Amino acid sequence: MDLGLKGKVALVLGAGGGLGGAIARTLAAEGARVAAADIDESAARETAREIEASGGKALALGWDLADLGSIASHLSAVEKGLGGTVDILVNNTGGPPPTPAAGQDPAVWRKHFDSMVLSVVAITDAVLPSMRSRTWGRIITSTSSGVVAPIPNLAVSNALRMSLVGWSKTLAGEVGRDNVTCNIVLPGRIATKRIAFLDEQKAKRENRDVADVSAQSTASIPAGRYGDPQEYADVVTFLASERASYVTGSVIRIDGGLIQSI
Repeated sequence: MDLGLKGKVALVLGAGGGLGGAIARTLAAEGARVAAADIDESAARETAREIEASGGKALALGWDLADLGSIASHLSAVEKGLGGTVDILVNNTGGPPPTPAAGQDPAVWRKHFDSMVLSVVAITDAVLPSMRSRTWGRIITSTSSGVVAPIPNLAVSNALRMSLVGWSKTLAGEVGRDNVTCNIVLPGRIATKRIAFLDEQKAKRENRDVADVSAQSTASIPAGRYGDPQEYADVVTFLASERASYVTGSVIRIDGGLIQSI
């Protein structure tokens, strides 16, 4: 199947991590020119290097999403480096540390709101005009299974990522006639450094072995295993494609059946 991505310009946020890196590499394998952005510039460069080593076109960007003043300069670098404006935006941000809901300093909420929510809204607003004028665009926002079934001790993540679901659904209704789609993707237990960190933190809180925590998590997944980042990236790449032109305003679970609710 030709996904219709050859020559498209994709901007992948958090592209130095497990999920973002897999997404960036998979989009590039389908012919997209990819801007790999990450707060860790060396990690972004490694993703870009891997893409180019495989024959793709990539640009690495060190990008602190909380710095809203840098958006215009970064997008200008994408246009100059890849020869076009952004066709596909993958909003993929890092997660906050584990926290209970009660007793959090307002500064903690504000810090992560800026980096996880406001940054996504502002970057999307910056790329939307060109998408709408060309009547083609894809906005894909990665959140968490916690927006459907809140995860204990991840209160900041649960709350802030839920706000992105409402935003994306509303935006989908505003830009659909311009052939711009907006979708949310939810990772379940995908085998990344972030999931390994959360398993380690839970083991420390409960005075258990990490292997025991991981085994318990695995037992709750109908697929019987943690997901592979490539499996996540494949779904995101389809949603970014021409073939997914009638999928918008949706919340797609990539969780091996983990989430129990309908």
